[in-house]
Amino acid sequence: MRSQGIKGPSYRFLHGNTKQIAKMRKEAIYNPMELSHHILPRIQPHIYSWMKLYGMNFLLWYGARAQLTVTEPELVKEILNNKEETYCKIGFQDYIKMVLGDGLVLSTGEKWLKMRKLANYAFHGENLKGMVPAMLASVEMMVERWRHHDGKEIEVFQEFKVLTSEIISRTAFGSSYLEGEEVFDMLKKMIFIVARNHYKVRIPCPGIKRFLKTGDELELDKIQKEIRDTIINMIKKREKATMMGELDGYGSDFLGLLIKAYNDPDKNKRISIDDMIDECKTFYVAGQETTASSLTWTVLLLAIHTDWQDEARKEVLELFGQQNPTADGVARLKTMNIIINESLRLYPPVFHVTREVQREVRLGQLNIPNKIETYIPTLALHTDYKIWGEDAYLFKPERFAGGVAKATNNSVSSFLPFGLGPRTCVGLNFAITEKKIALSMILQRYKFTLSPSYVHSPVQILTMCPQHGVQVILEAL
Repeated sequence: MRSQGIKGPSYRFLHGNTKQIAKMRKEAIYNPMELSHHILPRIQPHIYSWMKLYGMNFLLWYGARAQLTVTEPELVKEILNNKEETYCKIGFQDYIKMVLGDGLVLSTGEKWLKMRKLANYAFHGENLKGMVPAMLASVEMMVERWRHHDGKEIEVFQEFKVLTSEIISRTAFGSSYLEGEEVFDMLKKMIFIVARNHYKVRIPCPGIKRFLKTGDELELDKIQKEIRDTIINMIKKREKATMMGELDGYGSDFLGLLIKAYNDPDKNKRISIDDMIDECKTFYVAGQETTASSLTWTVLLLAIHTDWQDEARKEVLELFGQQNPTADGVARLKTMNIIINESLRLYPPVFHVTREVQREVRLGQLNIPNKIETYIPTLALHTDYKIWGEDAYLFKPERFAGGVAKATNNSVSSFLPFGLGPRTCVGLNFAITEKKIALSMILQRYKFTLSPSYVHSPVQILTMCPQHGVQVILEAL
């Protein structure tokens, strides 16, 4: 790659550049930062430093794996559109696989196609509209709980984690949502362990791996079994209720759709028990923390920029008055839409996309060898001044008023909050609807400003989170 002008930090024995990256990240987040949206040096200091040193595309080493970081929009577009199926999802560490299984996020090939069709059906059209009452009920409980904080400070990140977990429990498991919450509590423990092990490099030793497990691996095995047993028990109870005539079909929630697919007479459409378990886990992990953090950053931005908060509230009241939002109504929230887009640009919950090259390929002017990973740092693309202008680090929702294409000068691969191409996030409409409903119901009832106690400390865990939460002062309307 060097002969093609691709530079990068030197390979270091065994660990590659992972120790450097971990050290840079630890130093970057040691102290809080000023209240600025220029967060790339804090979130991904290695990307920020090495882009300046080596250029828009550079090579680093993740252990023994070569990883090509790509920030040129045209090359990003080529990778993610993946027209010749050259760039595939990479094989994840066992830790991450244990959390997500072989669900929609990690699966490939025919398995992915089958699960994608099922998820498309679950999260679009009438099925999505059918999930709105569960969203409304969950947000209603939250905003009523906030009445006790009128004139006081409230920490919204924790509130939104509870809210999104509740919404996913109700939409995924319906009448079984209390058992669903047990599953999600166990998944939270798994996510904590995974985050703790993210930058550890392990030498693959398949023969002895079964006998030399770490304490974390043993703990994950135990939680994994408990999750499996709980979900299987939920499935059995649902099937029994259907047989007894207590349910019409298997239920209209996500679990019901999965059980229906499990019992499909067409073996080509049928899914396995493991598929069902993996999809339940994926729905939670992909949808809970991402939406909670995204809502949190949007509220932070509106608490700082109260003029935009007023504009958003005006639009909500014109459309809904004091009535609950509707599925059709939230689709017409134009001001809120540009606010959400600008929030996702500055604080994307998912901060990178990785793919593995399946055969030697030409990428732009580069010849890329087989099995190299490509790494696309979302945040770097979202704040590239060559695309977004000199005000790239400022909160300016109006830049999206003419749509994404106009905002990016027709470089749509520079805005990737939900990915791009065939693997665009299937829950996009679910997440946006959920966010708009939550924000609408908050704006109908409260004004909010940033608390003096807020400390600006964005960090990268599995998503981009506020290290010390986000505190706002509520004022009931």
